[in-house]
Amino acid sequence: MIVAGAAVAGAAVAFGLWSALRPVFTSPVLLRRNWRDREVPTAAGIVLVLAVVAVEAARVVIDGRLRVDGGGVRLAIVITVVGLGLLGTLDDVLGDASSRGFRGHLGALREGRLTTGLVKLAGGAAVAVIAGAVLHPSAGRGQLLADGALVALAANLGNLLDRAPGRTIKASVVAFGVLALAASASELAAVAVVVGAGVGLVVPDVRERLMLGDAGANTLGGALGVGAVAACTPTARAVVLVVLIAFNLAAELVSFSRVIEAVPPLRAADRWGRPPA
Repeated sequence: MIVAGAAVAGAAVAFGLWSALRPVFTSPVLLRRNWRDREVPTAAGIVLVLAVVAVEAARVVIDGRLRVDGGGVRLAIVITVVGLGLLGTLDDVLGDASSRGFRGHLGALREGRLTTGLVKLAGGAAVAVIAGAVLHPSAGRGQLLADGALVALAANLGNLLDRAPGRTIKASVVAFGVLALAASASELAAVAVVVGAGVGLVVPDVRERLMLGDAGANTLGGALGVGAVAACTPTARAVVLVVLIAFNLAAELVSFSRVIEAVPPLRAADRWGRPPA
């Protein structure tokens, strides 16, 4: 019930904020061409960040404190959401598509160009390490780095999935459902606010009225990574880390969109709610 209430609160606040802020996102600096060559506002994932901050602020007023979950999950979520949201917005607004993926950003660096994507990756790693330290302050350096890598790679995977309307939000809901099977309500309530906020934006996302952008996709993935670090045993976290490494490496070699289109159940789920081509 706690998790469901947190998710509903996140969804309601995110939907309300998008409804109020939608005219702001018509600014030319935020408009990008989507896969149909339509102009759609990008970086709308910052609404998700604002929703999480608003909900957590309300909870602070009600509870009188922030660090109430075991291991400081709420504090770690706020740090992750705000940090990744800021870095993602930077890349959404100022970045370009000439360099993609780890290889693309590193190749640009070898040419003497520092891309916003590389700033986001490095900054995201720093945010992830801080979040891991908040969750497990007594962990050794090796475990701390492993937990930080888990959060950072989860955030990047969220971004890698964001190649079609609604895809990252749908995948986040499924991942949260799997995580909920292995965690307590107190550990996942803060994560539920983030995923719920994503659900609050799913209709305009699949209807192509907004793009989450890196601001939203990285945030959703990172929040789920925080949830895994908070809720799973070290052994389980090691397994999750290996899986995330595999997915991130696979993205450098294959197109997730092509794989999804080739598998009928995945294709149907991916197209759910989307206008016909």
